[in-house]
Amino acid sequence: MSRRGHYDIPLKRDATGRFLPWIIALMVYLATLALAASMVLSGLAQRWDTGLSDSLTIQVSPLPDAAAGSLQTRTEQVQRLLETLPGVEAVRPVPREEALALVEPWLGDSALVAELPVPALIEVGLEDGADVAGIRDRVQSTFPAVSVEDPGTWLADLRRLAGTVQWVAVLVVGLIGAVAVAAVVFAASAGFAVHRSEVELLHVLGASDGYVAGQFQRHMLRLALVGGGAGALLALGTLAAMDRAAAGMQAALLPDLELAAIQWAMLLVVPAAAALLAAATARITVLRALGRLP
Repeated sequence: MSRRGHYDIPLKRDATGRFLPWIIALMVYLATLALAASMVLSGLAQRWDTGLSDSLTIQVSPLPDAAAGSLQTRTEQVQRLLETLPGVEAVRPVPREEALALVEPWLGDSALVAELPVPALIEVGLEDGADVAGIRDRVQSTFPAVSVEDPGTWLADLRRLAGTVQWVAVLVVGLIGAVAVAAVVFAASAGFAVHRSEVELLHVLGASDGYVAGQFQRHMLRLALVGGGAGALLALGTLAAMDRAAAGMQAALLPDLELAAIQWAMLLVVPAAAALLAAATARITVLRALGRLP
């Protein structure tokens, strides 16, 4: 009774579904961007967590009216103390060139920066379960003008922020999906009402409910693929443009915001999922409408 690409019900001439590709395109565009933002922040938090967990940074500040050489002496004393403390796995004084490189993004690389009294830094690697509070108290009580920075404090805040953003992204994608489902339900219901006489004629000729629902299902799938494909292409183009713009910036102050190849591939799942959701929604909507026929 039906050939591929042919509809017994004239759905292609139906105006009730013409808006659907535009809505699906917008929904897929927004969902893809929300998912990409979640991936970027999650990857950023994971990289920082991997690189900074189980570590401390000791900052030895110059004392007022002290000779330049005393900073080096105090730094060596702090280093020797750290090497004796339990839980400390590795101690590495940060060369002054590396410390100056940390402030260059804000102050530039002029000769003035080289004259700044930059504090000496010591990177400390910790063993699992190290007593961070005990190490901090011991160092700060022994040496004046020495501070201990524990990345774990702001890493916990970063993990919490990343988790919140991921849940917000999931909520946004869910809301977008709900709106898309509502649009498909409206389009399928309107199309069914417009073509009710053709549907009843097919029933008289012996067509099953599944056959009639399949007509609407294929029609909505085609519209969703068109809209979803357009939305995905637009979203990927937007992300590629943002990636290109970020790559061209003086990005010393910016973290790496690039997506991995697998993440780009995962974004392509969004239009496919939207098309399958639209097809399933159309089929269910029409089957329920057929069930209400006398």
